[in-house]
Amino acid sequence: MTLRMSEVAKGDQLPTLEVPVTRDDLVRYAGASGDFNPIHWNQRFATEVGLPDVIAHGMLTMALAGRLVSQWAGDPGAVAKYSVRFSRPVVVPDDGEGALVELSGKVAAKNDDGTVKVNITARSAEQGVLSGASAIVKLAQD
Repeated sequence: MTLRMSEVAKGDQLPTLEVPVTRDDLVRYAGASGDFNPIHWNQRFATEVGLPDVIAHGMLTMALAGRLVSQWAGDPGAVAKYSVRFSRPVVVPDDGEGALVELSGKVAAKNDDGTVKVNITARSAEQGVLSGASAIVKLAQD
């Protein structure tokens, strides 16, 4: 269902989204994206370059945060602008469970042009993994 501008107010919280990320997910994402950097699949290599373990692709983490907003809006095409800064990697252990990415959002502004600004929070292992994450969303008009 597509969200309408009249159904949204500044300060509204988006429904939270929790996404498990496993090593299998990283392999699938590597195949889809063409990013086969060994820090995303080879534990030995990742630790040799100073990482704590294999890490998720930054663009995968960004995509998960974008999913939060597009699901809330009810239309992936409603996201007019989207930006993030990568602040920490999502560490994905090889324990069968992987990592949990916890996503939340809040309507920061309701604009006269029929858009809303949503600030996004992304966390994994109780730490923020994205900073300055926000989306401008064009909602259906009444």
